[in-house]
Amino acid sequence: MKSASAFLRSLAVQRKAQTLKMSSAVHENVKNYYGSRLETSDDLQTNAACVLPSKPLAKSACEALKQVHPDVCKRYFGCGLVIPEKLEGCKVLDLGSGSGRDCFVLSKLVGERGQVIGLDMTDEMISASQKYVQYHQEKFGYSKPNTVFVKGYMEKLSDAGIQNESLDVLVSNCVICLCPDKRTVLSEAFKVLREGGELYYSDMYASKAVPDSFKEDPVLWGEGMAGALYWRDLITLMKDIGFSTPHLVAGSQIVVHNPELQKKIGDVKYASGTYRIFKLPQNSTKSKALVTYKGSVPDYADCFEFDSSHSFETNFQVEVDAEMAAILKNTRFSTDFDIIISETLDPNENATPQVCHLSPFLLADKLGSSVKQCSKTGH
Repeated sequence: MKSASAFLRSLAVQRKAQTLKMSSAVHENVKNYYGSRLETSDDLQTNAACVLPSKPLAKSACEALKQVHPDVCKRYFGCGLVIPEKLEGCKVLDLGSGSGRDCFVLSKLVGERGQVIGLDMTDEMISASQKYVQYHQEKFGYSKPNTVFVKGYMEKLSDAGIQNESLDVLVSNCVICLCPDKRTVLSEAFKVLREGGELYYSDMYASKAVPDSFKEDPVLWGEGMAGALYWRDLITLMKDIGFSTPHLVAGSQIVVHNPELQKKIGDVKYASGTYRIFKLPQNSTKSKALVTYKGSVPDYADCFEFDSSHSFETNFQVEVDAEMAAILKNTRFSTDFDIIISETLDPNENATPQVCHLSPFLLADKLGSSVKQCSKTGH
């Protein structure tokens, strides 16, 4: 019995060492790929990280994007613009902030009372983004900067000075697919979010588990394809960590036009998916609820499109399941809804979510979304 336990402990240590070794190698490759090798989005080997989002941008986000310095937008490598609603006064962390484009949009949207932190592991990106902090402070008319950029790794947020339960919102724009250890990244995100906080991010997903052979190719890693998570695994992973069920906001098919990469990936398909996931209190409601949207979320006076399967019309009462009731009751959207909790428990509270509501591939097919080459500002 003791020998078996010792063997398992030894195996766990070996696996951890292998993961750390792989993470280090991948980090160095990605640093080189995005820090030194790529100057603009035109240098990417595919348009895999450059697809048309299936959800229109809010007016305030579009206006903020127009005010971002052109040189910041030029060195942008993400998937559209990943910006949730109602950010005034929030403290937001951008995981993998790159040139800082999304951070400066967020800087405008959180207002002078809010704060934005951009985290990146490359010296080149941190240096480039820091140059424009004062420019955007003055552009937005703030008395002091509300944006900082720090060097660090998503797997070790505390080392970068990010404290546990200190953030309202985490965003990330097509960079988690560049990390080999997704569980650690998402566990760190869970720890630094406050109760009721949100992880809102876009990433690349695969139609099935990616073969290990992909992970030996530096270009496939750099393009996000080697590290893309099988989309079904996301659901299990999030629930294991303690998050709510992922809510799919937008999805777009990714078509790889590079013949060499087509040959490498074979029958693996890719899609870009934007999800919103919440850190809910452990004692959240287990009952359905009747909810009425007040029309008070900025930019959404008539209808609030929460995700691809939940759309709330103003002053129209609808029934929601227990988890959605908990989200609306315990997050920054609580003041935007009148909520009447049912006295009976939701019998489906622990049921497996319907696949059709969570697959970026099915949503992209439903919308008939097509891939387009992005402009340098991400429009």
